[in-house]
Amino acid sequence: MELSEEDLALINALQIAPRLSWSDASEVLGVHATTLAARWERLRAAGASWTTAHLIGDPKQMCLAFVAVDCEMNRREQVTASLAAVPEIVTVEEAASNRDLMLTVITRSLEDFSTKVVSRLKETEGLVKYQTSLCTRLHMGADAWRLNVLTRAQQAALQAFARPGASDPDRADASRETLPASHLDLLPYLARDGRATAADIARGLDRNPATVQRQLNRVLASGILSLRCEVAQRYSSFPVTCQWFVNVPAGQHEAAAASLRSIRNVRLSASTTGPTNFVIIMWLQSLAAVMDAELALQQKVPGIELVESVVMLTTVKRVGWMLNEDSTASGAVVVDARGLKLPG
Repeated sequence: MELSEEDLALINALQIAPRLSWSDASEVLGVHATTLAARWERLRAAGASWTTAHLIGDPKQMCLAFVAVDCEMNRREQVTASLAAVPEIVTVEEAASNRDLMLTVITRSLEDFSTKVVSRLKETEGLVKYQTSLCTRLHMGADAWRLNVLTRAQQAALQAFARPGASDPDRADASRETLPASHLDLLPYLARDGRATAADIARGLDRNPATVQRQLNRVLASGILSLRCEVAQRYSSFPVTCQWFVNVPAGQHEAAAASLRSIRNVRLSASTTGPTNFVIIMWLQSLAAVMDAELALQQKVPGIELVESVVMLTTVKRVGWMLNEDSTASGAVVVDARGLKLPG
């Protein structure tokens, strides 16, 4: 399928406000609410776009890690499938570098990272070596990346409907709280559909809709989740993913992150431990754009040292969602489904 300008505008709107009502979207986009709802269902059914929610990975309250994996050449496919089945390994990408796979991992704590992920890495047959960089500060996450097809006035109007996100520097840290297990039961449903209503979730959990509505409001206000609208990369006009491992001078990380926000291709920037102290991920229009991006980085961030660049060949799994070879969503979502009752 091909995406029209109207399709891209709708996706852009949901990137800004993933749980936007169709009536509110209608006011901003100037399209009837019923038409928008039908258009969204078509995009979802084709795997061209989808909404999801995942733990934000903010190191102030949980553990975010980037793991490079080497595996036996003839067992790469099996290793990839095994790691993609781990809920805590939220993203799995095949890399064109001296590493075979790049993993993004989010766990509730460093202890959980050791017990639930490292132990699984050690047990995976065909996995030869892994190297971990722990995030010490998440400056910008991919939930802040935009298609930017809407006018500034439309974006500003939609922002009024948006909740603070993981990458919003103005988000209220004070709103974060420890949620009881009854509330955490909602997370797998939101992972499968970031727009899931209290009624949808109540049917799955066999709970009173009013009770679930109160729980849902508290979960969304807690600050532990990143809500996002994803688009299949092939339809984004930026089909190439490149990740840089760089060094930024001590004391200059916040300034570097602020400068990087002016580069629209940047999807993630984070301070890390390991051989380098900063990670940057961009979506680019072509391989030739890698050199242009590196020049931009050197111009924007004084003293930056570009140590390694890694181009991704394919994304097997992105924040929990298994993808097809053409980058569209397969419909399969890997979540911690303990206690999850699927409707029907």
